[in-house]
Amino acid sequence: MLHRLHRGSTMALLACSALACRGDKSTVIAKTGATLQTAAGDTAVVSPPFDQTEVQIPMRDGVTLHTNIFLPKGITTNLPIIFSRTPYGIPVDARALANPSLADLEKDGYIFVFQDIRGKFKSEGTFEMLRPMRNKKDSKAIDESTDAYDTIEWLIKNVAHNNGRVGMMGTSYPGWLTVIAMLDPHPALKAVSPRASPADMFIGDDFHHNGAFRLPYGFEYATMMETDKQVTQYQFNNPDLYDWYLKVGSLAHLTDSLKGKIPTWTNFAAHPNYDAFWKQQAVAPYLDHVTVPNLNVAGWWDQEDFYGPIRIYEALEPHDSKHLNYLVVGPWNHGGWSAKTGQRLGAIDFGSPASAYFRSTIEAPWFAYWLKDQGKLNLAEATTFQSGANEWTSHDSWPPRSGVTIRPLYLQPGRRLAFSVPEPPVDSGFDAYVSDPASPVPYRKRPILGTYGKGSTWSTWLLDDQRFLADRADVLSWQTPPLTEDMNIAGAISAHLFASTTGSDADYIVKLIDVYPEGTGTDSLRGYQLMVANDVLRGRFRNGFVHPQPITPNHIDEYTIDLHTQNYRFLTGHRIMVQIQSTWFPLIDRNPQKFVPNIFEAKDSDFTAATERIFRSAKAASYISLPVETGAAAEAAHRAMH
Repeated sequence: MLHRLHRGSTMALLACSALACRGDKSTVIAKTGATLQTAAGDTAVVSPPFDQTEVQIPMRDGVTLHTNIFLPKGITTNLPIIFSRTPYGIPVDARALANPSLADLEKDGYIFVFQDIRGKFKSEGTFEMLRPMRNKKDSKAIDESTDAYDTIEWLIKNVAHNNGRVGMMGTSYPGWLTVIAMLDPHPALKAVSPRASPADMFIGDDFHHNGAFRLPYGFEYATMMETDKQVTQYQFNNPDLYDWYLKVGSLAHLTDSLKGKIPTWTNFAAHPNYDAFWKQQAVAPYLDHVTVPNLNVAGWWDQEDFYGPIRIYEALEPHDSKHLNYLVVGPWNHGGWSAKTGQRLGAIDFGSPASAYFRSTIEAPWFAYWLKDQGKLNLAEATTFQSGANEWTSHDSWPPRSGVTIRPLYLQPGRRLAFSVPEPPVDSGFDAYVSDPASPVPYRKRPILGTYGKGSTWSTWLLDDQRFLADRADVLSWQTPPLTEDMNIAGAISAHLFASTTGSDADYIVKLIDVYPEGTGTDSLRGYQLMVANDVLRGRFRNGFVHPQPITPNHIDEYTIDLHTQNYRFLTGHRIMVQIQSTWFPLIDRNPQKFVPNIFEAKDSDFTAATERIFRSAKAASYISLPVETGAAAEAAHRAMH
């Protein structure tokens, strides 16, 4: 959920000129002018200059919010406003706008406005993580929606040379703030583009996946955001977080060490199940109308919030009678659409500058159409990048409504995969491993650095070569023979496991992997194992997230794990692999594997090793559900983009 702009130098105190000040209660702090230019040696076009005004904008309850306004120098025509709200700190001068991610919008001409939300940096008030939506029956109640509304009202009345239209955009937490703003929108809000917005922090975004707690992210993010009004990274005394978290022991020790000073962590510990606390933060129930054109943006390898933008798009679809709800998914990590080119991510080259393409061909025309009445909206409802083929595809919905066949890919004896139901077993009918919380499976190569620390590979870990786990006896893999023809998948993927455990609770992690051919020569991707989809299910939540249930030891249960959606081409000669394990540390906190009411209160003595059995018999056939695209559908989707 962290995506922030770098802060620059302090500003001199100057008078108000970019604003048409009207004698209201707002306070203009400073006004500066700065000419934007690229770094020395960069051949990119020099950005236009801006006049900057720093102001405190009053909200309906009297709290003022710190806001910076950037007005193009020499402006002679009225322009729309591009508005972003953030808890991470706003640009302090115009030099921060001199980056490729804004170049196309700057060229088209906009007024840019950035705002610190309540309780962060120079804004007044109290910060509350993902502040719940207000009770509309209370006329004095406030939330992030009212703060956005009040700010837009002030901007329209006070910023010179605006054309009365506002667009909002933001990534991660700022993306969520954009979604909240469109729930009860100001009439001047004419277009929004939330990117990687979380939708549900217990089901699939930053803090939990299917009820399993995302330990380093939850701990490091909460302490970073709530130690003070700034953004302060937690200082670890061990360079390998695998060791650090393992030595800490149970989560109860972390709770004790924080002494109640971090509200979000206190809430983690107090709400281990999907109760009213988590439900009131989930945004999907509020998405029951579409009044503002919405461009949802997601990345296939987003390490923080992939679930959210897909869920928001899906929740809005039944209410989209005016065709205002759009989706774009590219080959990006969290915020990757802002990269200079977006052609490479980790070791993978996607063959074209996907980020630059998005900004020039989709984002800039989108805002120009809705905010300036310029051009035509030649955009399909769903535009997705098909990795493997490395091409953009166009669809009239997502997932595609036609041209896709759901095919079960079954686990077979001999660690094989096939699209046929397993024959009656001649062996035990299962594969087994011992899951030991004292020696959990690392989720990436060690040493595992801090999420935000120097040298961290957190941003690209989803593309790591999974061969680093080849020697682990507690990680099982099944794979197909080399494919004899290309296979496209387009839509939702799910795992259906039949499993038993000797414990009374268990986690099941499933990965869908593209295994590159061994080949010859010096290609760095020979034999590479690239995760295409993955996720975890905490076994206690197999029947629902509200009321956890212990697992009956040695009983075969079915576990359905949402592996989310993908658009991917497995190429001829590649293999498809499925990998299963029960620890993923410290990405996911350790399950004691003994049922306890609240894992945040588990004792160190509660953690125990357990034997996990994954069944692959005719009567208990574990499989992966794949949305396989037909040749005609694939051809049409690709042709639409050319």
